[in-house]
Amino acid sequence: MSTTTSKSLEIQIEELIRGHIAASRRAATAAVERAFGPAGSAGAKERFSAAPARRATGRRRTGDEVNALAERLYEAVCANPGVLMITLAEHLGMPSSELNRPATVLRKKGRIRSVGRRQGTRYFPMIGKTAGKS
Repeated sequence: MSTTTSKSLEIQIEELIRGHIAASRRAATAAVERAFGPAGSAGAKERFSAAPARRATGRRRTGDEVNALAERLYEAVCANPGVLMITLAEHLGMPSSELNRPATVLRKKGRIRSVGRRQGTRYFPMIGKTAGKS
């Protein structure tokens, strides 16, 4: 191969590599802008629009609200013994994080029991005199 042909080939390879690096840089910049774009952008609204409705932040539920939710949760546990909290939350139409306190109330009253840990916890109704309303 002559030196002229090898220099020409070298230049073409360098141009091809520069073009590839520039395209990769543009793609990475676009990905970062999509990921960290402004909160009010259309992309953020599309990503988070399917999230379940939540209570107003900072507002505590009253004892009556917690007890009413605990009753609904107890009925769901009785209807579906041994299911995960996420399944119970879907059944009740609310996020599972909203059911943590009512589940704790029911466990302390001896109306339900839980088996497992973390996301694998399954809930069962208690049978007997301790399971009655208190």
